[in-house]
Amino acid sequence: MIDTILFDLDNTILDFDKAEEIALTKTFRELHINPTKQMMSRYSEINLAQWKLLEQGKITRDEVKTRRYSLLFQEFGIESSADQAEEIYEKDLGIGHYFLDGAEELLRDLHNQYHLYIVTNGTASVQRGRIKSAGLRNYCQDIFISEVIGFNKPRREYFDCCFAKIPEFCKDRCIIVGDSLTSDIQGGINAGIRTIWFNHDHIDNISDVHPDYTINSLNELQAVLHSLN
Repeated sequence: MIDTILFDLDNTILDFDKAEEIALTKTFRELHINPTKQMMSRYSEINLAQWKLLEQGKITRDEVKTRRYSLLFQEFGIESSADQAEEIYEKDLGIGHYFLDGAEELLRDLHNQYHLYIVTNGTASVQRGRIKSAGLRNYCQDIFISEVIGFNKPRREYFDCCFAKIPEFCKDRCIIVGDSLTSDIQGGINAGIRTIWFNHDHIDNISDVHPDYTINSLNELQAVLHSLN
């Protein structure tokens, strides 16, 4: 029986891709940089690579935040400050929120049936602004931000710290839902809890990370939970 659900935040509950595009466009324009499609796409690739390095413990969070701009600007021959870009971007990213389709309705339906928690690797200042804007504390028992916890997903230490803060926690009654195989699903495996991969992009899983369950839409989640209960 499941009574506790850990939800990833970005691209599981909130539409991070949309928020990122809007904040990044504002950042580049403020720095008098033309935000071409090629540059925006390349930023996303570089940014993802830096977060993967953070998950692997190879670089720090502060390095992630500046390296993505340093590498991008170097590649495109742009003379601009990575530190300034990061400052502008974080300010804009932390303003407002965009729910994924069905996410708010799902939380509203589940929060009286389960103990809900948010588990996120995002930057604390950014996530707090978006969490407040979205009113997520109306649905969740608590929100665990890796920068505050001191460890990042998928490390077991991150989850151990989260579990210690959950009243009457039992691993057998807990499941994690997230879109990242390397962060959420591997993290759940490391922590010894069941996992649900939210594969909203319908990609083939060619990795060595194998979730217990896979859904392509949030509308499918309740059926999985009912089957477990």
